[in-house]
Amino acid sequence: MSIGRLPENEQRILDEMERALRRDRRLDRKLRTHRVSRRPDPARVLARLAAYRPRVWTVAVLVAVSAGLMVAGIVTSEPGVIWAFAAIWPLTMFAVLRLMCRWCGS
Repeated sequence: MSIGRLPENEQRILDEMERALRRDRRLDRKLRTHRVSRRPDPARVLARLAAYRPRVWTVAVLVAVSAGLMVAGIVTSEPGVIWAFAAIWPLTMFAVLRLMCRWCGS
């Protein structure tokens, strides 16, 4: 296992430490379960979305910003404003729906 960068005695100590850590099953299990993947698990993402519980103030701000962008888009017909409204409107509707579902008890 020598990589040639360390003196022989330090490399031997390091190799012994690595062997001892590999024999520790509890540590191995913890390291396996806490690995970070590059891509998020789709089931976990959907579960987080389903568990999203917006606050009233968050929904109120989203509705106000959406209404302001809608009015500004109608008045000015600027593509940037229209695209901003198109981006925020689905988020607003999702937050309103989740808030209503929470209030209704389902």
